[in-house]
Amino acid sequence: MGKPTGFMEYQRQGNPSQAPLERIKHYNEFHPRLSREERRRQGARCMECGVPFCQSGAVLNGMVSGCPLHNLIPEWNDLIYTGNFTHALERLLKTNNFPEFTGRVCPALCEAACTCGLHGDPVTVKENELGIIEDAWDKGLMAPRPPKARTGKQVAVVGSGPAGLACADQLNRRGHTVTVFEREDRPGGLLMYGIPNMKLEKSIVQRRLDKMAAEGVLFRTGVDVGKDVTAAELRQNYDAVVLCCGAAQPRDLAVSGRELEGVWFAVDFLKETTRALLDNGLAEGSYPSAKGKQVIIVGGGDTGNDCVGTCIRHGCQSVLQLEMMPKAPDRRTETNPWPEWPRVCKTDYGQEEAIALYGRDPRVYETTVAELIGDEQGKLAAVKTVRLGPDHQPIPGTEEVLECQLLLIAAGFLGAQAYVPQSFGLTLTDRGRVQTEDGGYATDLPGVFAAGDMRRGQSLVVWAIQEGRQAARATDQYLMGYTNL
Repeated sequence: MGKPTGFMEYQRQGNPSQAPLERIKHYNEFHPRLSREERRRQGARCMECGVPFCQSGAVLNGMVSGCPLHNLIPEWNDLIYTGNFTHALERLLKTNNFPEFTGRVCPALCEAACTCGLHGDPVTVKENELGIIEDAWDKGLMAPRPPKARTGKQVAVVGSGPAGLACADQLNRRGHTVTVFEREDRPGGLLMYGIPNMKLEKSIVQRRLDKMAAEGVLFRTGVDVGKDVTAAELRQNYDAVVLCCGAAQPRDLAVSGRELEGVWFAVDFLKETTRALLDNGLAEGSYPSAKGKQVIIVGGGDTGNDCVGTCIRHGCQSVLQLEMMPKAPDRRTETNPWPEWPRVCKTDYGQEEAIALYGRDPRVYETTVAELIGDEQGKLAAVKTVRLGPDHQPIPGTEEVLECQLLLIAAGFLGAQAYVPQSFGLTLTDRGRVQTEDGGYATDLPGVFAAGDMRRGQSLVVWAIQEGRQAARATDQYLMGYTNL
């Protein structure tokens, strides 16, 4: 578990970050990696804690603490420390299909549960993970490895986000022939279009897709299951079907003026920016631009923050981020002890950039939208906001009218879009999730499974990978009568 005294000898050193006013000039990633020698020192900080909460994935007080994938973190931290990156890679890939994704976009549940964090700074687990996998790509250790034998079974995976890709990767390794259906023009789901390029460069996603294709996974893009292909056709042509379509039904705003031009769902806005970036380098008129506009974002979460960073790169005049909840404390409270997930205020990259550019935090707490106001051409011109009380009810007399030409709704999701499960005749829960067997992934229909946000609800990439892996195991058990996944 690293060097026994490493946590006392070495200070935490994260990957450096390009200065906010420099990185807003481009859409590339802005965290260069540490040298291998410095990475070894960071691996050395993993202490012999005896009970590694970092890999537990346990639910404590309603929130998960530690890695849901149960990554073998102390083992590969020790291998990093000893310089054995090849064996570290083997241990990492046993539990995580895509560490290059989680090493970039995961909120690091592992680090929140690190014993070093109880009285100091946690180990750089997330960046150590990224260091292992990127070292492997650099050294040519991630060459395609197609399965040596095929089972003769055909599986359709619907959706190519992290759950769908993890499921397809596992089933392909097992020897099943897997076809992934994706309604967009590129595979990758939210990895490709939901996460901005500066957080996850699309060349990284494409690199993994190319590897999977070389290993035998078939990708069919521009095919919308439930519309272009029927459920009956999939069930007839494939031995099993796994639905990994995500929780893509956004929560809307029920306010006057919602129909005005200039109102976008956040994910659609981010998707069109990334599509234009990839297609034509953001040619003018090819995407909904925030350039020169006063922008208001409804939602204080990660997607809202991504919108802040994206709008700044567009060249917006100003940006505000409305949050219904009160500001979280800056430090843990006594009712939120380690190793629970810390319920504290986090200032993310987009907010850092807004502070550097405009001189203030873009977040406005305990506030929501009361009305959207348009001009004579039917375009958004202003937003009326209102403060919220402790019961989340509007406080009379606190209304304020703010000029706004672009409103982005980043208020979360209500579950799966219904047309896919409806085409299969599946049951949806009252939260819009596909109903599966208790604790499992099988639906009401034999041979049809569901995983990821579609089954679990809106969640993290790391949970989607775990869901995809477990659904692959259930599917393999159904197909073969046993499973070694």
